[in-house]
Amino acid sequence: MVRIRRPRTVAWAAAAVLVLTPLAAGCGDGDDSEPTATPTATGTTPDGAASPGGEQPADPDEARAEVEENWTLFFAPDTPVDERVAVLEDGDDLGPVLAVLAEDPNAGNTSADVTDVTFTSATEATVTYDLKSGDTVLLPDSTGKAVLQDETWKVSKSTLCGLAEQSAAGATALPGC
Repeated sequence: MVRIRRPRTVAWAAAAVLVLTPLAAGCGDGDDSEPTATPTATGTTPDGAASPGGEQPADPDEARAEVEENWTLFFAPDTPVDERVAVLEDGDDLGPVLAVLAEDPNAGNTSADVTDVTFTSATEATVTYDLKSGDTVLLPDSTGKAVLQDETWKVSKSTLCGLAEQSAAGATALPGC
């Protein structure tokens, strides 16, 4: 029986795991302060069902659009590092890693298409997305988190770290993740 294996370049983060390990020691844990937002009294998903946390952002449609925009920006191959830092939770702490990732040739084709955003609270959301390399979907229906930090919806640090750890195939957890 022939076993078909998924490509190791599951994400630009996956391709760059070779450079993550040496840089991981330079990544601090950063500020662990909680994101802030103005919650609503009751929350609902787009289909009218209650959100798991019972609260959601004051303007869920606007927040959903910002989550989608920032995820697309973060995973777009041509996004400059400073713009990625701005839409990544604790991005300043992970800036050096992002700079190296931007130079990785395998990162040049990777993108994400957001297919769903579900708010779990006024400051967090679960994001469903397809991770692609060119036109090829590498990880369909993947899930990650978005967090509201400094009044901006950002890709969670745990999402980036999870992709990197997944690609490392058993490597130890990265400091700062």
